[in-house]
Amino acid sequence: MSNSPQINHIQDRSTTIKSMIILALLFFIFGLVSWVNTILIPYFQLTLQLSKLQSSLVTFAFYIAYLFMAIPSSFLLNKVGYKKGMMLGLWCMSIGALLFLPAAYWRTYQIFLLGLFLLGVGLAILQSAANPYVTIVGPIESAAKRMSIVGTGNKLAGVIANLIFAAVVIRESDKVLIREIEAGNYTGASLETALDTLIKGVMTPYLILAIFLFIFGIIVRYSPLPNLDPSVVNKRSEEDEVSRKSIFQYPALILGVVAMFFHIGTQMIALSTSIQYAQTMGGSLAGSAQNIPSYTMFLTFIGYFIGIALIPKYLKQRNALLICASINLILSTMLIITSGTVKFLGITSDISLWYLVMMGLPNALLYAGIWPLAINKLGKHTNLGSAFLVMALSGSAFMPMIYHALVEAQAILTPFEAMKQAYWILIPCFAYIVWYAARGYRIRSWKK
Repeated sequence: MSNSPQINHIQDRSTTIKSMIILALLFFIFGLVSWVNTILIPYFQLTLQLSKLQSSLVTFAFYIAYLFMAIPSSFLLNKVGYKKGMMLGLWCMSIGALLFLPAAYWRTYQIFLLGLFLLGVGLAILQSAANPYVTIVGPIESAAKRMSIVGTGNKLAGVIANLIFAAVVIRESDKVLIREIEAGNYTGASLETALDTLIKGVMTPYLILAIFLFIFGIIVRYSPLPNLDPSVVNKRSEEDEVSRKSIFQYPALILGVVAMFFHIGTQMIALSTSIQYAQTMGGSLAGSAQNIPSYTMFLTFIGYFIGIALIPKYLKQRNALLICASINLILSTMLIITSGTVKFLGITSDISLWYLVMMGLPNALLYAGIWPLAINKLGKHTNLGSAFLVMALSGSAFMPMIYHALVEAQAILTPFEAMKQAYWILIPCFAYIVWYAARGYRIRSWKK
């Protein structure tokens, strides 16, 4: 009984508002560090002379950390508490950002991958702490609404991440150099010198990011954010249902983990391949193609505001998930079966590119819809269930790798056709999420 005031404390309106502001800032950092990968992939592909499959290791190294660190993160948070755990996560990210300096100086891909992995480890710790906070900070029925509110910070970062990277890393002189390299004007030693010059542009921005992450870790540690006791938080959901012995006795969670894996993986495919897909149509990294992921994230940003306005007053979070998954199933089908040249926002491309971009709008409510449905009524397993869902974020590591493997397996086709046909991988993923929203989340026992 001595711990019960903590629950009342988090439910206090003033404390809730302060908590949501801090969490929104955290989710902004999640987005800033995560979504910049969409431009890092083609940037590294050029500066390190990588194949498409090799360049997909950018997302793999970053998101594979979620698979390995989610469960250890839950044990870490149980031991040191949420706020101190968040500080350690931010400090781990700071070390990862610092590694970009020697990696750029020596133009060594392996050090970049290690830095990306440490950034992912830090984010895994932060996600394990922040997502349960958002879920339990109010009624479970409006959890998707709160996810949408803090998610605006994440997606706002997604909108500006590529623009910031392009502005501070790819200078005007670098744009000329990129075009010349893409045109094949450099070979041998002159090419190596040009690439060395180009890649050193990441050093100063990532040094500033490292310092910021370290300082923000201290701010979070001593912020008014309540330092919840995980063992107390988990009891909130025990009121409705007696906890079971094993986490695997909750079908809605396990099926939700698969749904989250597919959602995160397909989202990353859409974002991380859009620049490369545009390049097969004549776009350039130094030109308007670099802004395409920002257009996608802007639509996602708008989608979050739609969620805030509609959920749960006008639209149940389960219905929002069902509708949005169905829309993406339709868009992915249109992406594959339609063709035709269009000019939009200064980009001349096949219309299928814009179906890929449009997926950003319904994607906004998939994460916010899956998480509360999967984690509902887990009782004492709430923290571990959250860790399982964080592990599902490794879909961003595996799905793009599978996509690029499908592209390279179709070498007989043009690069444009090979990439377009590989988008078939989206269809079964969205079909599964539609099924989970319609039926899967209701399953309470593996027995019929």
